[in-house]
Amino acid sequence: DPRVEGWPLMSSPFPTTIIVGAYIYFVTSLGPKLMENRKPFELRQIMAFYNFSVVTLSIYMTYEFLMSGWATGYSFRCDIVDYSRSPTALRMLRVCWLYYFSKFIELLDTVFFILRKKNSQVTFLHVFHHSIMPWTWWFGVKFAAGSGLGTFHALLNCIVHVIMYTYYGICSLGPAYHKYLWWKKYMTTIQLVQFIMVTGHIGQIYIMEDCQYQYPIFMFIIWLYGSMFLVLFLHFWYHAYTKGQRLPKMTKNGIRKDQ
Repeated sequence: DPRVEGWPLMSSPFPTTIIVGAYIYFVTSLGPKLMENRKPFELRQIMAFYNFSVVTLSIYMTYEFLMSGWATGYSFRCDIVDYSRSPTALRMLRVCWLYYFSKFIELLDTVFFILRKKNSQVTFLHVFHHSIMPWTWWFGVKFAAGSGLGTFHALLNCIVHVIMYTYYGICSLGPAYHKYLWWKKYMTTIQLVQFIMVTGHIGQIYIMEDCQYQYPIFMFIIWLYGSMFLVLFLHFWYHAYTKGQRLPKMTKNGIRKDQ
């Protein structure tokens, strides 16, 4: 897409690949080694600021996705890429780039786990999810930013992140606020609904006739992504809640002791 010529990180996929590679190396090897003989950092104030900042950013991106097409004309069916330089098309292009860039910001989730020595939370699902998003979205922004078919999952993800990082923000405020986190279990349900909706929406490409979407490979990647994470989150749900391996601890008065 010539419209992103000169935009930050858009000249080549290598900077994104290097950043993601450095992230994986730090959270799986270097970080745990550096923290092995150190006390965990107390990051409560930093994390509260970070989490509520991501909530604010997610609200803004949700609004921009809606105003760029989802609330102003997209059909939820065959909405192809608009490569024009109309104000609406450029607005969608900008929010797509911002969404891509936000995935680098969210890498701090795992960095905080490492610095707080919460290594048990650095799971394959967590690291894979945080790694694959910025890398695949570079190609999305570079070649096909601005379609309904290609941005529905981003819109949903922003909405889910408003809820999810609100939870993280309240949690980071301290134990006095944990009584307001009774809805923790439903967060995984919300994420499951997200992936069901993404898979269902993108699956339309296989039954719609004469949909001239410019890059069908992206539709397959989004469908594969939605399906794969649906399975992974179902697996997490089963082990966390059905088998009870990660049920929240409770105090005598019923207040959860989540971290």
